[in-house]
Parts: sequence; structure tokens; C-alpha cells
Amino acid sequence: MDDGAIWSVIVSQMPYLLTGLWIGIKLLAALLALGLVLGLVIALMEVYGHWSLKALGILFERVFRGIPAIVLLLLFYYGVGGYVELSSFAAAVLALGLRSTAYQSQIFRGAIQAVPQGQLVAARAMGMSMPRAIGEIVLPQALRHAIGPWTNEFSSELKATSLAYVIGVVELTRQAKYIISNTQGNILLIFAVVGLLYFIVNWAGNRVLYRLEDRLAVPGFERRDAA
Repeated sequence: MDDGAIWSVIVSQMPYLLTGLWIGIKLLAALLALGLVLGLVIALMEVYGHWSLKALGILFERVFRGIPAIVLLLLFYYGVGGYVELSSFAAAVLALGLRSTAYQSQIFRGAIQAVPQGQLVAARAMGMSMPRAIGEIVLPQALRHAIGPWTNEFSSELKATSLAYVIGVVELTRQAKYIISNTQGNILLIFAVVGLLYFIVNWAGNRVLYRLEDRLAVPGFERRDAA
């Protein structure tokens, strides 16, 4: 294929690829938001909860970290979807979001435990209730500590969105398969462009998170680039 033909294929198919990329980004945002909220709740349960809540949190984390993402996708879409009406997008958000919850809970648990225990003791000695001390003293610092490790979760889940094509979500990888079928070829070219688009989103997202980490760094706390 000459250079003109290559550029012609890329230009003509780029709108479809960008549409798929946008759906993948929406899926990424939804599953990360779900994982952030539930992951923080589970982390608090594991650090401060009754032993029964700790056990429940650990069980959830072990189960969802121990099952491959593609199995969870099939389980939610064809299994849960058999009892409750779920679109392929909603099933992907639940499957990948709950898996992300398990990983994010460990990020937040480590960040909470990185806050010196003496600060919580001092807050309690000053008369603050336990929930208020956690909400006003521990969590603001823990969330700032968590930004660095959270960049790995962002990158991991961005790549995991490509698996949603197996249950019919028309994200970037699915669009690429359609294009290859319709053009009857160009496999190397199309997947090279797909790989480049994933790389750009991953790079841009990590740049934003690194800058956020720099801006919100807790003074005196050892950071990644200082290690």
C-alpha cells in the first residue's frame, strides 16, 4: 500500500475510531467514579470498621481481584443480565467498576494508614468525634497521598476498557474490528492507530494526574520522585 492509500484509509476511518475512543473514555470515567466511591468506603471499613465489616471488605477485595476482567464482563452481561435488564455499557461499568473498586480500596487503605496515627489521637483528645476526625484530619491528607498510586489504576483501567468489546460495547477496539471487516484488510494499520490513540489518552491522563499530585503534595511527605 502506498503512502497516499495509507493516509486515505486513516483519514476516512478516523471519525469512527474517535467515536469509539469517546465511548471508551466515558466507560473509563464511569467505572473509575464507581470504584473511587465504593473503594473509599471499603478502605474505611477495613481500617476503622468492626471486625465483621473488615472481613466483608477483605472478602469483596479478594473476590474481585481474583477473577479476570473478561470473566466478570461475561458474568454480568450474560449472568446478571439474565435477571435484570442491563445494557452492554451498564454491564461493563458494573463489572469493571467493581473490579476497580477492589484495587482502589487497597490504594485508599494504604493512603489512610500513611497518615500518622498520632494526628487522629490528637484530634480525639481535642474533643472531635471519630467521624469528624476522620473526615477533617485523615481523609484530606489520605486522598492527596493516593493520587500517585491512583495513576497506575487509571492506566490499568484505560486498557481494560478494550475488553468491553466482547459483550458488544462499541468502543475503540470494537470499532477497529468493524473497520477491518468493512475494508477487508488494513489490520496492522488500523490497530497501530488504535494503539497510538490509547497511548495518547494514557499519556495525557497521567500528565494531568502528575501535575495534580505535585500541586496537592502534603509538605514533608516523601513523594515518588523523591524516593
